[in-house]
Amino acid sequence: MSKQDFYQTLGIAKNSTDAEIKKAYRRQAMKHHPDRNPGNKASEEKFKEAKEAYEVLSDPQKRSTYDQFGHAGMNTQSGMGGGFNPGDSFNDIFGDMFGDIFGSRRGQRSNIQRGSDLRYNLTLDLEQAVFGDTIKIKIPSLTTCSPCKGSGAKTGTSRATCQKCDGRGNVRVQQGFFTLQQTCPACRGTGQTIPFPCADCNGSGRVQKNRTISIKIPSGVDNDDRIRLSNEGEAGINGGPAGDLYVDITVREHSIFTREGSNLFCNVPTSFSTAVLGGVVKVPTIDGAVNLTIPSETQSGKVFRLKGKGITSYRDTRIGDLYCKLQIETPVNLDSKQKSLLKQFEESINSSSKNHRPHKSSWKKSVKQFFDRLGI
Repeated sequence: MSKQDFYQTLGIAKNSTDAEIKKAYRRQAMKHHPDRNPGNKASEEKFKEAKEAYEVLSDPQKRSTYDQFGHAGMNTQSGMGGGFNPGDSFNDIFGDMFGDIFGSRRGQRSNIQRGSDLRYNLTLDLEQAVFGDTIKIKIPSLTTCSPCKGSGAKTGTSRATCQKCDGRGNVRVQQGFFTLQQTCPACRGTGQTIPFPCADCNGSGRVQKNRTISIKIPSGVDNDDRIRLSNEGEAGINGGPAGDLYVDITVREHSIFTREGSNLFCNVPTSFSTAVLGGVVKVPTIDGAVNLTIPSETQSGKVFRLKGKGITSYRDTRIGDLYCKLQIETPVNLDSKQKSLLKQFEESINSSSKNHRPHKSSWKKSVKQFFDRLGI
């Protein structure tokens, strides 16, 4: 009796895709599997045929040979038509759904786990961020239980082999015609149980405590910088390594300086007379006060750059600059004599033939041009 065409066996067309071939085999295997049809020789034979067809059509090289020469080409191939082993192709298809259907063992799940990482938000003053500092913080975290040293077992006792799974970490469960392998619910896959748990940690091996940690802040840190402290996170489980602590930096607003990278910026209030006549004013830097020379007739808003008077960034060894913006203060709380002198000064400016207000003159010109364009 001649063999049935492999495509007909699976009920598919010759131009079927790999996914369609796999789907068709899954359907046939589920329908004719011997465990689902005990004692049915016809179903067992159909299962064998579907298995053989899938092994050929799922292999690109074998499929190409079969398409050219049919079953005759397969007779030269080794390993075809061998003894019946339902676990080969069937487990490839259904292994993702049912695990080890035919009873192959899995190893124990490791009970050693790394501790969780922790994060701490730390706010610094500008001076601390610029020069660095050592700061102590308190953080709540899971630490290794001292009485049981992390084992979870009461002092003088130890863990025991799980009786439900005999230390394998998994158990077999019969569901219909499938034998499924599942994680042992008693030991959660570790293969061990704790008959006498530690009273301090209730068998977990860890307890919640507040820890004091000393953090060394490097000089030049800035907003959004992160410092990693290895092994300062939560304790590991069953001797596993501790996690890490990540410290996120925030820098408070400063009363004098603002910062952009390695550069500092500040406003420098200056008297009207100094701006007009020129002079020297003291300005603050992170290294102390320095003299800043103000040229005569300096306008408000003028920015002076003090090279090398900024800071060194955490990520860059270059020293930044300090930018000082001049702010001319308007005098307040004047007495009558002072006001009279100012009026006399104003009158002398207005009556002068010289242009004493260059900004006002250019501004008035721009306003006139604007109104002219509007037709006003």
